[in-house]
Order: sequence, then C-alpha cells, then structure tokens
Amino acid sequence: MDASQIVLTAEGRQKLVEELAWREGDYAKEIVEDIKEARAFGDLSENSEYDAAKDKQAQNAARIAEIQAILANAQVAATTGDLTVSIGSTVSLIDPNGEVMEVTLVGTTETNSLEHKISNESPVGHAIIGHGEGDSVEVVTPSGKTRVYTIAKIAR
Repeated sequence: MDASQIVLTAEGRQKLVEELAWREGDYAKEIVEDIKEARAFGDLSENSEYDAAKDKQAQNAARIAEIQAILANAQVAATTGDLTVSIGSTVSLIDPNGEVMEVTLVGTTETNSLEHKISNESPVGHAIIGHGEGDSVEVVTPSGKTRVYTIAKIAR
C-alpha cells in the first residue's frame, strides 16, 4: 500500500458519507436561508450577517470538496481473519511499568486523540501494525527516545 494513500475504516468512510449528505442537504439549505435573511437587512456592503453567511457557505463548499476528494481517493482497510494488528483493530498495549494503554488503529484522516484513535502512520501505529498478541514492539518517539510496548490484546 502506498504511504501517501488515504486509508479509512468502514466506520470512518460511513461517517464521511453521512457528513457529505448533511453538508449537501440540510446544512446547505440552512446557509441559503441565512443568506436570504441577511439580504433582507439592506445594504450588502455594510452587512456583517451577509458576509458571515457567505463565509459559512464558502467553508461548507470547501469541506464538501475535501470530503469528495477523500472518498474518491481513499481505500477502505480490509479486515484480516488472523489476529494481527491492522487498521480497525483496537489494541491494548502494556508499557514496562505495567500501565495499559488502549488505542484503535485508523487511517490518518480519522485520528482523534480524545477517542484514542491513532494513525497507522504514527510512531506507535507504524510499530504495532502486523504484530500479534504477546509481541513486544519498540517505538521510536519523535524526540528520539525508544519505548517498548507489549501487545496484550487485539480486538476488531
């Protein structure tokens, strides 16, 4: 798989499809109504509501284009039958101090640190991909330090 290729989980792809439908449908209609309402206030050259609504419309159009490009170029990660770490896996990692960290491996466009979703291109994601339960992996952090984790559990 090409490193520059966009990889999505099936769940991540579905979220993008739903967001695209919302942005092209209900949200676009809401913006059009905001523009109509702002036009009713009069002179457009000094109308901040109109400017804000037009900005919102431009931002929505940009996000629609971005989502369409992602969906056109993305590949949904195939789930494997074996128990090795792959995109879409939830992995429990144990550090040498015995602390457990649970992460879900996703494509770069789906990363979310608050939900413990890490990219397959991150140092930890790159190190654990393809490994199985019980394997120890070395992760070189951006600061140059090496950390060792043991894969305790893999779930899909």
